[in-house]
Amino acid sequence: MAKQKKQRYEGIVYSTDSSFSYEEELDTEMETLPKEKQKLKVLLDRKSRKGKVVTVVEGFIGKDSDFQDLAKLLKQKCGVGGTAKDGEILIQGDFKQKVFEILTSSGYNVKQAGG
Repeated sequence: MAKQKKQRYEGIVYSTDSSFSYEEELDTEMETLPKEKQKLKVLLDRKSRKGKVVTVVEGFIGKDSDFQDLAKLLKQKCGVGGTAKDGEILIQGDFKQKVFEILTSSGYNVKQAGG
């Protein structure tokens, strides 16, 4: 799979206007919502992981640094590894109840999904 270059000027091919200036959209990070307004969902998943169970936390809205800090906190409290990418925090193992309790005690609005 070849890597594709991201076009700098999307949608503009050519302009005959001599005073034309292209305005780029700035990638701004959205502000992190307060803990009480976050709607997090905790679930277990084993699809495409060779049958291994992982605890998934999804629904976090905010800065990537705050997202990474939350993932680090959960991994430390559970004492296991994991990752945070694509808007999901993956904790290795079945820690659904423990993660739910940690997030609830931290002040987050949390729901458990799945059985």
